[in-house]
Amino acid sequence: MSNALAKTYDNDDVAGVRTDQMFINMGPQHPSTHGVLRIGLTVEGEIIVKAVPDIGYLHRGTEKLAEVRNYHHCVVLTDRWDYVSAMPNNLVFCLAAEKLMASKVPPRADALRVIMCELNRIASHLLFFGTYGIDTGAFTPFLYAFREREMVLDLFEMLCGARLTYNYIRLGGVMTDATPEWLGRLKEFIEYFKPRLDEYDTLLSFNPIFMARTKDVGRLSAEEAVNWGLSGPNLRASGVNYDVRKHDPYCGYENYDFEVPLGESGSCWDRYFCRVREMRQSVKIIEQALAKLPEGPTMAMGVAKIPKPAPGESYAHVEASRGELGIYLVSDGGISPFRMHVRAPSFVNLAMLEEKLVGMKVADVIAVLGSIDIVLGEVDR
Repeated sequence: MSNALAKTYDNDDVAGVRTDQMFINMGPQHPSTHGVLRIGLTVEGEIIVKAVPDIGYLHRGTEKLAEVRNYHHCVVLTDRWDYVSAMPNNLVFCLAAEKLMASKVPPRADALRVIMCELNRIASHLLFFGTYGIDTGAFTPFLYAFREREMVLDLFEMLCGARLTYNYIRLGGVMTDATPEWLGRLKEFIEYFKPRLDEYDTLLSFNPIFMARTKDVGRLSAEEAVNWGLSGPNLRASGVNYDVRKHDPYCGYENYDFEVPLGESGSCWDRYFCRVREMRQSVKIIEQALAKLPEGPTMAMGVAKIPKPAPGESYAHVEASRGELGIYLVSDGGISPFRMHVRAPSFVNLAMLEEKLVGMKVADVIAVLGSIDIVLGEVDR
């Protein structure tokens, strides 16, 4: 725990035993907060009686910055939100802007967008898989996960020159077409990766110690998950069947055959295992996209170098790695968005900690926080 005792309160419990309440700072430099998050914990012994997430350490004001940049330049800002899963960030802004511009994306570009977003979902979930193992005391899964994640990042680098902030998805299509060499490398990776998923289950998913740390911890009912506005694997782990790719398809997702993994009890383990199963479905989607990848251009005709959409407003949302990511744009007819607002899933998902951590032990804080898989760049923006 970072920082020592900040304040002590004297209490008498019902049995007359004298106890102390302690205020403890977890973060903003704690390794298991996965970024600059601070949680103010008030504890009695090992039991948490109050938890207050404190955010804003990484705030960069991207919603305001968009008001002084043209639409092409705004795509660069999106890379910095969820910086371990930037492809859906690029995509959701482009979808919202393309609605304002009445731009129709070519089918090949749509297919490449789907491939890149699902590859990025795999890379993101591999990062979660590895670091969640470390959070709960298992270091080896991290080495396995990063072995495969490096292969995905190599594919990204080969196609767009970047390994983290891609700026690959552009207004009207994508930055560049996939070469036959790149498509061949992708197919090789998919065939290599599928049996690795079975290794992950043997290594961590059904490990008795890991299950003891997560199976009955942090349970969230379907009603609670909906009331908190959760989305993505955190919502589906509670048994709520909602996935933007199914309920409001974009980029041709309605043409792909895939399942939406659901949990049962909404525990930390359910949230974990939903993500592991989602990687299998992402592989399935990529295989289908490769099998029927259409020929043709990868950029819409007539996209201006400095777009000036007609006055109006638009909203687009996608199923990002951490949940439902939405963009609301307002145009006044100028070269920059008049207003932009981001519906960031990590920000919404984080709120449940204040209620759910109460009554748990300090050791469970790490299990619950890790299971909701936040990225602070998306929380603070």
